[in-house]
Amino acid sequence: MAPGTDRRRVQKTVLITGCSSGIGRAAARAFLDEGWTVYATARNPADIQTLGEAGCELATLDVTDQSDIDRVVDRILDEEGAIDALINNAGYGQFGPVEDVPTAKVHEQFDVNVYGPHRLIKAVLPGMRRERDGTIVNVSSVAGRVSIPGGGVYSGSKFAVEALSDALRNEVAEYGVDVVVVEPGPVQTNFAKRAEREAGADDADGEADDGGLDRSGAYEEFYAIFEDTQLLGGDGPGAIEPEVVADAIVNAASATQPPARVQPGTVARIGVLARFLPDAILDRGYELVRKFTS
Repeated sequence: MAPGTDRRRVQKTVLITGCSSGIGRAAARAFLDEGWTVYATARNPADIQTLGEAGCELATLDVTDQSDIDRVVDRILDEEGAIDALINNAGYGQFGPVEDVPTAKVHEQFDVNVYGPHRLIKAVLPGMRRERDGTIVNVSSVAGRVSIPGGGVYSGSKFAVEALSDALRNEVAEYGVDVVVVEPGPVQTNFAKRAEREAGADDADGEADDGGLDRSGAYEEFYAIFEDTQLLGGDGPGAIEPEVVADAIVNAASATQPPARVQPGTVARIGVLARFLPDAILDRGYELVRKFTS
């Protein structure tokens, strides 16, 4: 075989979604630092231009658009021969009391957070099975293990990702494909800002904004707590830099036998343990938080 005809044996290739900011952007840079060929994607290519300048291959990809996915995956396979790792990172948080969230917004949340990863998994798996090698990293959240008031729709999407990952991990093990779920807690990204908009937090002028929710008037106490306590924790105690999550993702994609789940940060490692508590204790904890913050 002539030198250079089998690039992927020398340099592995990763496809990352949601690289416009935060975890996705940090992951793209972290993979670059480790010598991977990185395909960084986002809905708006202008948002990832600096990643291209740093050495990433860029592609426009909306995870809700099957034609986008097919085009990008086909391009990578044509240019590199294989996709060694898929990082399903693109996502956002739809917050608000379950009754107040319109069903259309529930659909939008699942279209991005659940159906998007599923579309990409279906697109890359035939190649990974053919190579009998590959890693799929699904970025979930502590909220994929424990649900809190106001987070039912978002947690529902992440619980679904966790369930899909558990099934998939065992389905593809015989083909040499690994599946890892990364479950961060609060991360210092723009995630919280968008989530606040989706939950109807006050805008920059202090004016009420329903965020497209069907505000029933029954949960105003929740909205007040949400705004006053930085519920999502992006800038609160225990929040970690996106680079910490990115390092965990790179380690998972590079490991010969990666763990099924990784929790970057102390808050994440402690937070997932809450799922082992009896429901009555969790409910009492939520009630105490409501009383102390009201």
